[in-house]
Amino acid sequence: MKALITAGGRATRLRPITYTINKHLIPLANKPMIFYAIEKLAAVGVKEIGISMNPGETELQKAVGDGARWGVSITYIEQKGGPLGIAHVVNNAKDFLGDEPFIFYLGDNIVLGSLKRFVEKFEQEKLNCVLALSKVKDPQRFGVPHIENGRIVRVDEKPSDPKSDYAVTGIYVYDKTFFEAFTHIKPSPRGEYEISDIHTWLIENGKAVGYEEITGWWKDTGKPEDLLEGNQLLLNEMADGGREGAEVDPTAVIQGKVSIGKGTVIGQKVLIRGPVVIGENCKIENSYIGPYTSIGRGVEIYNTEIEHTVVFENVDINCSKRIVDSLIGANATISSAHATLPLGHKLVVGDNAIVEI
Repeated sequence: MKALITAGGRATRLRPITYTINKHLIPLANKPMIFYAIEKLAAVGVKEIGISMNPGETELQKAVGDGARWGVSITYIEQKGGPLGIAHVVNNAKDFLGDEPFIFYLGDNIVLGSLKRFVEKFEQEKLNCVLALSKVKDPQRFGVPHIENGRIVRVDEKPSDPKSDYAVTGIYVYDKTFFEAFTHIKPSPRGEYEISDIHTWLIENGKAVGYEEITGWWKDTGKPEDLLEGNQLLLNEMADGGREGAEVDPTAVIQGKVSIGKGTVIGQKVLIRGPVVIGENCKIENSYIGPYTSIGRGVEIYNTEIEHTVVFENVDINCSKRIVDSLIGANATISSAHATLPLGHKLVVGDNAIVEI
């Protein structure tokens, strides 16, 4: 069974972060988001993975490589025709996927647990399609199944009046009937080939469509607050972290699950409360690092409190303030307003930035 991962799109709701980094490479618990999808697929025996990406993309290839580190082979597939919807992404990869069953995984989804039971249901019940469902508070943001007598009878895309509190998550298993369905659907009023229309066509034309509920957590990382929650969920699952090759001052206090990378120096007057992950070659002094914080490699933090925040690599923070619920992009500098004259908050703020003072 092959697999297809989405890693395209523009991620406008995550700007300005996504002006300079592909959303699927944003680090959660200090690992690019797309790595979690690849790991899940490799764990159920997938050997060939296609990654759908924007035309001209180069950073994904550098970060992900050929898949050897996971024991898989990765093929990069440029999306053609522009943003025409999720179903079009799959059809665009038809030559790669061929006639065999496949897993389709939206690369910005984070899920707890194995994909094994979804594949087993598909194979054991000889289905044409399996949908992974999850209960959500805001189903109108997603494809929503209409379920009667334990069977899905229709799937509505972003309905104003949802027929259930389930969302169709970004994990699907299909056979080649997907491509038959695609030839029969038309673009929606927003100009996209909707994946929900594929599912409805399959159901209405007698194909076997099953579903399995995700019993753990699932997160669609479409907004900044979703990224922070995804980071939190992943840190909760983290094993008690190692500290090999790190230098920790005897006066530093480290509580809970804390992973510290090689070459990192934890100096005096530091309190770290896990779960926290700190990358390689960082330096932290006179600071508090609170729960659910991920700190990338090469970061320096002085005289600052940070909690529930994702700090990208090579950031310099020395501000005598408390930072919470934040995404701090690579190579950023955050300093105290009292460090220079005139006093005051000095800002260089790009498009779509969010600043609270």
